[in-house]
Amino acid sequence: MIDSIGKASPLTLPRGIDSGVPGRKLEQIRQMGSACIHNHHGSEWLEWCSGKGFLGRILSSQTEQKVTSFEYQQALCDAGQHEADKRGLAMQFVQGDAFDVSSQQVFNANQHAVALHACGDLHVTLIQRVVEANLPAVTLSPCCYHLIQNEQYQPLSELGRQAELSLTKQELRIPLQETVTGGERVKRHREQEMVFRLGFDALCQQNQVTEGYEPVPSIKKSQLSDGFEHFCHWAAAQKSLTLPQVDFEHYEQVGQARFWKMEALSLVQSVFRRPLEVWLALDKALYLESHGYQVSLSTFCDTATTPRNLLLHAFKP
Repeated sequence: MIDSIGKASPLTLPRGIDSGVPGRKLEQIRQMGSACIHNHHGSEWLEWCSGKGFLGRILSSQTEQKVTSFEYQQALCDAGQHEADKRGLAMQFVQGDAFDVSSQQVFNANQHAVALHACGDLHVTLIQRVVEANLPAVTLSPCCYHLIQNEQYQPLSELGRQAELSLTKQELRIPLQETVTGGERVKRHREQEMVFRLGFDALCQQNQVTEGYEPVPSIKKSQLSDGFEHFCHWAAAQKSLTLPQVDFEHYEQVGQARFWKMEALSLVQSVFRRPLEVWLALDKALYLESHGYQVSLSTFCDTATTPRNLLLHAFKP
């Protein structure tokens, strides 16, 4: 049911339009922009949860149509507007709360709404607003399905509700477990850091240093080479904890065992990762279809660029 990528031709970006965009994110935005333009309906754009408007810059420069960029953080609006004005792009940044009823005011019947990796209820709200305002089209890539206001997922479509599939926030995290890493060295660092964190957690809880899991800040990867005991003293200092005299080698082994148990559980869950993500996207597709939209579900890039590559596109015939 998912179309393959490659329908849209690659975009040639004007010099400097990609200023400030990290490499992999730039490729995501470039391919998302290409897909949006290839399937464009309407005479202007609405960029939902825009950040600094990187996607909007591409849409504005390629189509010479107005882009309304809606964003919660005022600082990002200011930075984005500055860049757009500097480049003479027809972009207007609007600060607002996506969940507030006032956000309806940024929608109009000429807009093609777009959103790259809008999280949880943010992409759900966008879809509902699109239907309410009768927009000609919406193209979005959903992400972070667990970031919802309710404790369980609330299906949008009638068939979704009839399925009676009860999904908790924790279960909605399953599609996010697929990540793109930077090779074997990055994988080794990830494994070592997770072993250290899990071992430190076991040390603290078994010796009543903490009552429950204590989140530890990020650590420089170079510090991991100093060993597990050094990590424990560093982590304790970060959280103002006092460690007892313990067998650190034992707790490192406990961390190793906990890590492999976690990996085994993740392996079982991985079977459901993509099917669950597709089910969540199809629920939105059916909702849009029930309101008169013609809908397609495809991928806008390969998984090496981002595993969150589903693209939901809907337009009014």
